[in-house]
Amino acid sequence: MLRLTEVKLPLDHPQEALRAAVLERLRIDDADLLAVRVFRRGYDARRRSAIHLIYTLDVELRDEAAVLRAQKPSPHLQPTPDTQYRFVAHAPDGLARRPVVIGMGPCGILAALVLAQTGFRPIVLERGRAVRERTRDTWGLWRKRVLDPESNVQFGEGGAGTFSDGKLYSQIKDPKHYGRKVLTEFVKAGAPDEILYVSKPHIGTFRLVGMVEKMRAEIESLGGEIRFQSRVDELLIEDRAVRGVRLADGEVIETDHVVLAIGHSARDTFAMLYDKGVYIEAKPFSIGFRVEHPQGLIDRCRFGDFAGHAVLGAADYKLVHHAKNGRSVYSFCMCPGGTVVAATSEPGRVVTNGMSQYSRNERNANAGIVVGISPEDYPGHPLAGVDFQRHWESRAFELGGGDYSAPGQLVGDFVAGRRSSALGEVVPSYTPGVKLGDLSTALPAYAITAMREAFPAFDRQIKGFAMHDAVLTGVETRTSSPIRIKRDPVSYQSLNTRGLYPAGEGAGYAGGILSAAVDGIEVAEAVALSMVADARAAL
Repeated sequence: MLRLTEVKLPLDHPQEALRAAVLERLRIDDADLLAVRVFRRGYDARRRSAIHLIYTLDVELRDEAAVLRAQKPSPHLQPTPDTQYRFVAHAPDGLARRPVVIGMGPCGILAALVLAQTGFRPIVLERGRAVRERTRDTWGLWRKRVLDPESNVQFGEGGAGTFSDGKLYSQIKDPKHYGRKVLTEFVKAGAPDEILYVSKPHIGTFRLVGMVEKMRAEIESLGGEIRFQSRVDELLIEDRAVRGVRLADGEVIETDHVVLAIGHSARDTFAMLYDKGVYIEAKPFSIGFRVEHPQGLIDRCRFGDFAGHAVLGAADYKLVHHAKNGRSVYSFCMCPGGTVVAATSEPGRVVTNGMSQYSRNERNANAGIVVGISPEDYPGHPLAGVDFQRHWESRAFELGGGDYSAPGQLVGDFVAGRRSSALGEVVPSYTPGVKLGDLSTALPAYAITAMREAFPAFDRQIKGFAMHDAVLTGVETRTSSPIRIKRDPVSYQSLNTRGLYPAGEGAGYAGGILSAAVDGIEVAEAVALSMVADARAAL
């Protein structure tokens, strides 16, 4: 097959226009075109009056070689790459020990799935509860202000990505097409087929719940074992090599291979690893607020008269501003037609995040407006970034009134430096609730200064972005892990602890569902190859 890119068609084109466009581009007869498959569909909205769909198509031809000879060499017509996933190893008979996967977010699930599919029968340890129980616990905070520190937006089956927009796109390099493997597994578990071809696929929370359950069932059907409410309190290390894990109830599981897929909020686990001597270093992350606008405003600014078109859906945005004080301010995890959610995992702290359902039909658009910071902003030991996050989360709890309400302010008041006392057009979606006031002390002064400068700049790109009644809700602190558990780039093992495989967001190697899942596959392959090598060496 051949892959044909940059095929542009009107937004409301008929289905047969795809075939006609291929015939015209390749200058071939209809009988020579055997099949047309959509590999990717995006849109070009740079001209709001003439929005076009942009396709990448895989075409099957009667005589591929002849067509290639007749065409001028072009990057827009190439042989279709082979994206089929192939397992790198299979478990030998008689393995004495099983691999352990700690954490059941996207990274842990895909690592466990690949290990199960190759016969290694992984043991998955998840500190939180199964996804439906976890959902009830999460609603307990949102509706009743009751936090379960072990079962919440951050901890439990599915990981933090379960209560998010479910975005499945990433800018990671993926030469082996592992992302395709991830999307294929998601479709098999119940995700809509369109995630295989739309340019910005997403799933939404409700659909993710059912998918996670089906992927768990497959892991178990292949011999994997999944244990919920099984927090790992100690990594057992001898001679700088993993020998097992000790759970909170005292049980010891012996293993030589541990996939560490703990997510960016497992702060107690970070501390345990640091105390055990595992090499950890501080890394940059970002902090800020969630902002909410009417989704209709964003749609009109991005799509003009095409706002509300079924193919386009709810509009998103991506904004960046480089402030005069040297800080970068940017939009993060934009959730069209979504809600702002309470995302803390620790008592006495407030954390926000964004979430959307598949339909993306809520009234507001929301996004994090965050400021980049670096370890120089929180000097000290490698876990100083955790202390930094906790400080501002505790401050948000205080400003919100101490009952898990979040502090808030209207954008117009924030930019002008005055308190907010009443809502306007935009009603915040955060539950348990928002307490209006002054956010100027909710983050470091340099972050406040940079964000105040950024809103008028963003307004020049999206008219109305700095509207007075838009609502800011604080604070967003968990954009990514504040640490990196460094690993060898070839073996994927910790730099100083053999058998430990840091993976995903918590280890500092991913950011989002897709990149975390891809990292899980890569680490699972490294574990499989290592276990096969160990088995051969033992013969």
